[in-house]
Amino acid sequence: MLSIPWKSRPYLVLILCTLIIMISYGTRQSFGLFLIPISDSISGGRVEPFSFAVSLQTLIVGLSVPFVSAIADKWIGPVKMLVMGGALYAAGMFLLGHAATTTDLTLSVGVISGLAAAGCGQPMILSIVGRVAPENRRSLWLGIVSAGGTGGQMFLVPLNGYLLERMDWTDAIIILSAFIFAIVPMSIIAGKTSGKALDQKKDTQTLGQALNEARGHKSFIYLCLGFFTCGFQVQFVVTHLPNYLKETETGAILGAHAIALIGLTNMIGTAVAGMLGSKYKKKNLLAGLYIGRSLVMLAFFLAPISQMSVYIFAGCIGFLWLATVPLTAGLIAGFFGPRYMATLYAIAFLSHQIGGALSTYGGGVVYDLTGSYDVWWWVIIFGGMLAALFHLPINERPVERLAQTA
Repeated sequence: MLSIPWKSRPYLVLILCTLIIMISYGTRQSFGLFLIPISDSISGGRVEPFSFAVSLQTLIVGLSVPFVSAIADKWIGPVKMLVMGGALYAAGMFLLGHAATTTDLTLSVGVISGLAAAGCGQPMILSIVGRVAPENRRSLWLGIVSAGGTGGQMFLVPLNGYLLERMDWTDAIIILSAFIFAIVPMSIIAGKTSGKALDQKKDTQTLGQALNEARGHKSFIYLCLGFFTCGFQVQFVVTHLPNYLKETETGAILGAHAIALIGLTNMIGTAVAGMLGSKYKKKNLLAGLYIGRSLVMLAFFLAPISQMSVYIFAGCIGFLWLATVPLTAGLIAGFFGPRYMATLYAIAFLSHQIGGALSTYGGGVVYDLTGSYDVWWWVIIFGGMLAALFHLPINERPVERLAQTA
């Protein structure tokens, strides 16, 4: 029987993790395209039920990811968690393709896919890359894999838009579930090529000690508060932008193109943020990103809606979209080291997801009550300004434990 000589290949791990996050993140960013056809088919055109399911998924991801990450960090390891998450995510989307009631939406999109996305999402993948990457390139590698997330947005969103134009939404969802299942074999290969980088026995600090250390770290708390706004802003845009444009001359399909363009420019912006994070203070870069987002959103909201204004908005906001991720993850690894990065980043990610859930559901409720998203645009614009202020008091120095061993 032929034996393949697996050994440490960090660049292959980076490539595979980037592909995995492309699928995982790109799937979640595609839900806005399914908002209208699923709402018309299952809830008589009301967008609130599907908005609730997506917001519930966002919330469940955030609530469960610290526990999922802790299980991976303490017992089974991140690779096995990726495998289980990918398989469960594919199952959840397959069930969505056979949904007939609002309860089915809640279970498939909200509960099952929410738990699955916690196992194969950003915290797990960034923790693998953070441990495999050379220390002097960690910020850059985190930027590359983060950019891959919206690379999936650039690929899967237009693909799903193409499918929806040519077939029923149920068939498009089944095809999407097949893409998601590819996470399983890629995770297994990534584990085999990671070498000893994921060996958890060589670390002496316990998970409880790491959590106590983070709990008393003021800069970590400020970072989590800022990351709340990241989710609050991006999840609203990606879920509701197609519906926001539906009643204008541009139409909902342009929303799919805009989300894809956001993914394209974000690949550049996130990679650039990763490079800049190794040269400049990450907290200052983050503050600038949040202010920039709010200014771009303000200009888009106040300007007349046209095809050109939508494309300009998508290009500009995409450059700032998830550039926050490698900087936030890099700060956490810098504060505490990479050993328990999955769990500690998951805590920050919980804040991010709570913000995303509130904004997704709140935007749907405001739209159903008023017939407009105007109020919610002002809320997310103000939120970005507030997030910038949270980053000013952050101290980027590592904890004393790391300083003593340096």
